Amino acid sequence: MPRLGVNIDHVATIRQARRTFEPDPVRAAIICELAGADGIVAHLREDRRHMQDRDLELIRQVINIKLNFEMAATDEMVEKALGILPEQVTLVPEKREELTTEGGLDVRKQIRELSRVVGILQGNGITVSLFIDPEEEQIRASIETGAFAVELHTGRYAESCLKGKFEKELRKLITAVEIAKKAHLSVNAGHGLTYQNVALAANISGIEELNIGHTIIARAVLVGLERSVKDMVALVKI
Repeated sequence: MPRLGVNIDHVATIRQARRTFEPDPVRAAIICELAGADGIVAHLREDRRHMQDRDLELIRQVINIKLNFEMAATDEMVEKALGILPEQVTLVPEKREELTTEGGLDVRKQIRELSRVVGILQGNGITVSLFIDPEEEQIRASIETGAFAVELHTGRYAESCLKGKFEKELRKLITAVEIAKKAHLSVNAGHGLTYQNVALAANISGIEELNIGHTIIARAVLVGLERSVKDMVALVKI
């Protein structure tokens, strides 16, 4: 039964649309914790399009559950992470023009720099996870960096569910989990998961944590954040 990490980036997206003070992602993090989330996920982007430095600093102070800080592998973000000291950092690819993260890291191509960043962060007591596509080559490269964990990109699985032909992508995830677990990596997963497709992912043996954001915040607009989180907890922890 995997843990649930709730990504609250889109609470900040709504706030930044008006450059105002509400809704406050710090308050949202507290509500998610009270509603049963196991962790809070937040991505501080280089362009600060949604989460702001102040948000991460305050969330670190007020929550009593895991903080998973998503970030690009840059010196600026390493410095931020060392100042905040989250339980976990997830290194993700980042492009200014993208609407959201479009795919996993090419770990093999960036292995030297990623290994350096992993070493600094884990040397300071922060668990590091690499956000990767569910491919054996990326898992093998992730092992070489010394990272403790990987987060498997579930975007293609989510897209295949919309077409009603998800078996191939689901099998890729299952195989990737098996390879990663044999290498003693901790395995998380996320991206594009919804109330409609999360059950199959949650039932994959070996996945320890599902990180989910957009669908929870989208439902929260209609039914409230507390109920939205509780509804997802019920699906993930069957």
